[in-house]
Amino acid sequence: MEHFIIKGGRSLQGEIEVSGSKNAFLPILAATLLTGEVCHLENIPLIQDGENALNIIISLGAKVERHGKRVSINASGLNSFSPPAEMVRKFRGSILFAGALLGRCGKVVMPYPGGDIIGSRPLDAHLESFKALGANISETPDHFLKIESNRLKGAKIILSEISVTATENTLLASVLAEGETIIKLAATEPHIQDLIAFLIKMGAKIDGAGTNTIRVCGVKSLHGASHSIIPDSDEAMSLAVLAAATRSDILIKNIDPEFLDSGLQKLKMMAVNFETGENLVHIKKPVGSYQPSKIQSGLYPKLMTDQIPPLAVLATQASGVSLVHEWMYEGRLGYINELIKMGANAVLMDPHRALIVGPTPLRGSEVKALDVRSGMTMIIAALVAEGESILNETFHIDRGYEKIDERLQKLGADIVRKTA
Repeated sequence: MEHFIIKGGRSLQGEIEVSGSKNAFLPILAATLLTGEVCHLENIPLIQDGENALNIIISLGAKVERHGKRVSINASGLNSFSPPAEMVRKFRGSILFAGALLGRCGKVVMPYPGGDIIGSRPLDAHLESFKALGANISETPDHFLKIESNRLKGAKIILSEISVTATENTLLASVLAEGETIIKLAATEPHIQDLIAFLIKMGAKIDGAGTNTIRVCGVKSLHGASHSIIPDSDEAMSLAVLAAATRSDILIKNIDPEFLDSGLQKLKMMAVNFETGENLVHIKKPVGSYQPSKIQSGLYPKLMTDQIPPLAVLATQASGVSLVHEWMYEGRLGYINELIKMGANAVLMDPHRALIVGPTPLRGSEVKALDVRSGMTMIIAALVAEGESILNETFHIDRGYEKIDERLQKLGADIVRKTA
């Protein structure tokens, strides 16, 4: 089992580029199955979840050619509507193949997806949308989902929750459905907007990107397209917080400031010293004390849930009491206990809220990554802490952050990957 050895307590310096968005790449990969023509994608993140998704595509009969951060997918030879169970169970994003296969094949059989254990994430909103489009849903004797329809037809769909993946799955299933589909209470995140941009390039007719009401006029077929994945807003925020918490001078490139309004606003409220440019943010050494804040997740364009955990580390370095409120997932605050092991003055009030009192010096300790985002959070904490930390279960981090150890080493971080 791999782990990181991290020696903290030093400032970092240099430039780092943000990778392509994990949360945009996965639904766009699924969308390539909607056509038999070749699709070309650029700026793809070299992460484990992306590798898993590409392996699923290959298992279904598609051809994949990779050249660094570019990939070409030809799904003309699609010969299966049932992705392998062992692959589906590796990550939550595999559920997106349900909408794509239903749209292309009219049928999908797959197990319930795996992924981070951060709280209850039921599939009700997904299945309700598929039913509204005319699909029949059942469960096989081995507890696989079976979703099928002779012909999907457009419908008015009011999502039971403003869910990102349910919005994406409904889009994937409806672009080839007969007639008009109206999706109300749709999520508006940047990665959904990027998926819509790609689908439109493929010939889909969609209005309302970035709003809570999306209209889809079904078409008979889609064609191949080329697309560059947007920068990862969550990674950009993680790197910005890392720079601030370690009191470093770091230029973060390849960002889209338009998608970071709430995150940059929160950094400003916490007295982080930074400047923004057209596609960059420059985090500078602090000129005073960091300020405490209420760090609360919300529906985009508010702070997104994946951006909250790293800010908890910054709160340990702020002068005063901060409240972390993760309203969406009741199991996501486990990283607070890991921070406490490192000396954080923090307390879990309930499954959704934690209080953090700072500033508190952190000390090196043996901790673990509980999921993708908490893993990056513990890297930041270890780089802030005095002494040596051992970070276990780093496979979580590799699922969402591209070669993060190598990239941070170039900034002067003392982080080494070891195999037990």
